[in-house]
Amino acid sequence: MSDTHTPSTLSDQDLAALDAHWRAANYLAVGQIYLMANPLLTRPLTPEDIKPRLLGHWGTSPGLNLVHTHLNRVVKDRSIEALCVWGPGHGGPAVLANAWLEGSYSETYPDVPRTTEGMGRLFKQFSFPGGVPSHVAPETPGSIHEGGELGYALTHAYGAAFDHPGLLVTCVIGDGEAETGPLAASWHSDKFLDPVHDGAVLPVLHLNGYKIANPTVLARLPEEELDQLLRGYGHDPLYVSGDDPATVHRAMAAAMDTAVERITAYQRAAREDGVTERPRWPMIVLRTPKGWTGPKEVDGLPVEGTWRSHQVPLSGVRDNPEHLRQLEAWLRSYRPEELFDADGRPTGQVLACVPEGTARLGSTPYANGGLLLRDLPVPPLEDHAVRVDRPGSASHSPTQVLGGLLEGVMAATAERRDFRVVGPDETASNRLQALYRATGKAWQAQTLPTDEHLARDGRVMEVLSEHLCQGWLEGYLLTGRHGLFSSYEAFAHIVDSMVNQHIKWLRTSRRLPWRLPIASLNYLLTSHVWRQDHNGFSHQDPGFVDHILNKSPEVVRVYLPPDANTLLSVADHALRSRDYVNVIVAGKQPTFDWLTLEEARAHCARGAGAWEWAGTEDGSREPDVVLGCAGDVPTQEVLAAADLLRRHLPELAVRVVNVVDIARMLPHGEHPHGMPDSEYDALFTRDKPVIFAYHGYPWLIHRLAYRRAGHANLHVRGYKEEGTTTTPFDMVVRNDLDRYRLVMDVIDRVPGLGVRAVAVRQAMADVRTRHHAWIREHGVDLPEVEEWSWSG
Repeated sequence: MSDTHTPSTLSDQDLAALDAHWRAANYLAVGQIYLMANPLLTRPLTPEDIKPRLLGHWGTSPGLNLVHTHLNRVVKDRSIEALCVWGPGHGGPAVLANAWLEGSYSETYPDVPRTTEGMGRLFKQFSFPGGVPSHVAPETPGSIHEGGELGYALTHAYGAAFDHPGLLVTCVIGDGEAETGPLAASWHSDKFLDPVHDGAVLPVLHLNGYKIANPTVLARLPEEELDQLLRGYGHDPLYVSGDDPATVHRAMAAAMDTAVERITAYQRAAREDGVTERPRWPMIVLRTPKGWTGPKEVDGLPVEGTWRSHQVPLSGVRDNPEHLRQLEAWLRSYRPEELFDADGRPTGQVLACVPEGTARLGSTPYANGGLLLRDLPVPPLEDHAVRVDRPGSASHSPTQVLGGLLEGVMAATAERRDFRVVGPDETASNRLQALYRATGKAWQAQTLPTDEHLARDGRVMEVLSEHLCQGWLEGYLLTGRHGLFSSYEAFAHIVDSMVNQHIKWLRTSRRLPWRLPIASLNYLLTSHVWRQDHNGFSHQDPGFVDHILNKSPEVVRVYLPPDANTLLSVADHALRSRDYVNVIVAGKQPTFDWLTLEEARAHCARGAGAWEWAGTEDGSREPDVVLGCAGDVPTQEVLAAADLLRRHLPELAVRVVNVVDIARMLPHGEHPHGMPDSEYDALFTRDKPVIFAYHGYPWLIHRLAYRRAGHANLHVRGYKEEGTTTTPFDMVVRNDLDRYRLVMDVIDRVPGLGVRAVAVRQAMADVRTRHHAWIREHGVDLPEVEEWSWSG
């Protein structure tokens, strides 16, 4: 194994300063877990000094403190712009300790100064009611990564490095986290990192051997096998291991110097000499004991270097005098009197390795992306809108039209490089291929003559891992840029848990005045449930919207534009927005054009509205029935049903309502976009039947509208898990969303209409029967369906 390091140039004075900083950080980490008073141990500890509930995680903290300490040194000595992503779960004590030591925490939170009083507040607030979480969170200065759910640190780090050519992103990966699928896929991110236009990522795999109660896989691999694995991922690992602080400090300093020098050399070769060979980027494998420098044994059982140090090594401190004695000995082992002056301020030796100003890891603007964010230059929609002479007179692929707009955005950001489109191998499939006229697909691995659109500097990113797409984009947005995630609708569920975390991050960030708004996370869900007739049941699932609408109302937005111009309007809004998760569901197959651009803008601004041209109201009375719709295919089926009603039941007063912003169905008190009851009642009426054709699961609409006065009259049709490989129209028939079923629903629900319109209802049922026989014989839909167009 090649793990040769640059010889350490640490003087004894440098070593002492690094060790002092590390000891101070360890002391502060322990104090946060245990103490609510007596922070500097100016008197012997008493049970009253101890928190009544001991919550926190010690085991990973000394390793994180070591990385932070040594990053400080290289950042200061080499004038590096740096960001660190802290992957190990519940690493909060360490990162908070270092932010307080360097002063960035006190600058962010002036009520927690670098004094004895401030140290006491730092300790008490940790995992305490009204305080801060036990993991790295939005409240933590210098962070872009929530340390609660594991697996996403490395993909976030790469997202932060893309298009930030001067940035070094160090990523600490816990060995428990390294067992997750997303993290395993993240190692492949190095095949997408352009050494010319991107920054660098330095992974630090921290192998302390244990998870909460079990050994970790990578820590138990033979060294040679681990080395082969990491080299197979494309890295050149450097190894640091031991439990003697002085030895580890020297080895860590040498490894950091070697890694930075190799990164600099690779970047220089690519940027100045035109070298195109993919670098074998360095990484560090750090082996130190779990719970290092903590109690070696508690109650006769080994603790340091075992899983028992994972959380709170001494659990009965308030009630067990021996545990209290051990805690005090543990804290005093760091010699706090050498680290802090009488007023609680860190000594000059402790701060000798700490950089200044925005070079500090807790103050870097890269961790507060709103500081770097610029407005996105979205081209005028008029340049891309489709012409609509009358509703339904022509059809276009909405996503293909959107692709032209995205091409314009990509071209307009060619120099500033702050916009990317990610997706799992589906950009062209989703009809966004116009992007390739402005940029290629990011790719640093081998290329063949048959490849198309691959480019080392490309800003379209395709990889068949939704986790990587999501993580890259999150890291990109959190560090001050813009982007879009395009996905097949059914497989957006793969990142359900990841988007949960991002929504929670945004919700918390909104409550922190020092965190500036960032660009929204924008999803384009296409190749959707109603046009997956060729791929079948496995590709048919519209439930991502349900998942999103369960989340924080101030953050989530869901849009279902029914045609190309409404998609343009919605996308324009989403791309310009801040601090949201926008979900846009739109088809890629040709869809009728219903609205002009001007009409689309007005309709999208309302979020929901009556299409007077589609109904048969004359304004003299309330409608007999309301046909509601949300989504492109449901809109077409509702308009086809309205067309049938116009022909067969011309005396019926029909209102057609289209909903673009699905949150409009909620009461205003439940969501900022929700309709007041008066507006909802005016649109849908209080007592008339409402037949609603919805893109997804029908019970979602019921859930959103259950408190409305007219809910008892609301009947929703949507997807009900009936799917297969079949014809497009058979998909809606199987789920009772088709135009004929909608007409039957109207007849069944308008009082008195059933008896008068029995022949019409029977004719509708007969067409459905004929449909089933026709597709089985001909393999295509009925001619009257395939050839239908709006004639209203």
